[in-house]
Amino acid sequence: MKLFKTFLILFIALFASNIRAQKNDSEQLGMALEYFTSGKFHESLLIFQELDVRHKLNPRFKAYIGICHYHEWNYKQAVEYLDSAIPQLEGMAPHERSVYYFAAGESHFQLKNYEQAITYYERVLEVCYESEKGETFYRLGLAHMFLEHWQAARDNYILAQIHLTSLLSNRETSAHLSIRSRLSQISRMIAGCEQYIHETSK
Repeated sequence: MKLFKTFLILFIALFASNIRAQKNDSEQLGMALEYFTSGKFHESLLIFQELDVRHKLNPRFKAYIGICHYHEWNYKQAVEYLDSAIPQLEGMAPHERSVYYFAAGESHFQLKNYEQAITYYERVLEVCYESEKGETFYRLGLAHMFLEHWQAARDNYILAQIHLTSLLSNRETSAHLSIRSRLSQISRMIAGCEQYIHETSK
């Protein structure tokens, strides 16, 4: 009987401790999400990683960890998390997926994995907002240019030019300057690609 009481006391103590730990973890997760949505990616990353060690977070939270690494310029870690999480997130909202694809594309681009970057940028175009297509075509142009795919680079720069030009009439003046600056840059890129195309076709 005494042994049973001791066992019961230990069981209750462990159960109460487990409930407290779960409550604390729920609060930690809430804090990590709050940091994430407010752009405090470093703070969010620290909490997410700690929770992932204890609980093995689901693919969506793994993608959040990947996004945090991307914003912290930890591109190798970003692709590890995003590449493994993305195939399991096909049921998510289109624009949410476009954020994951773009971050994965950018991370691969920074690691000079241009083919993988192209694959992700192309997936962005399938689900992103119309206003985001110009920048995505520009990134595609860059990736093709680094692979010396001059025709594909030129074609994507032209599409970027078309989409960004269409934004000028829909944006406030403060955004016009950055769009015009990007368009000027794209014009030079197109000219450079056309020069290479001309030289290689001789």
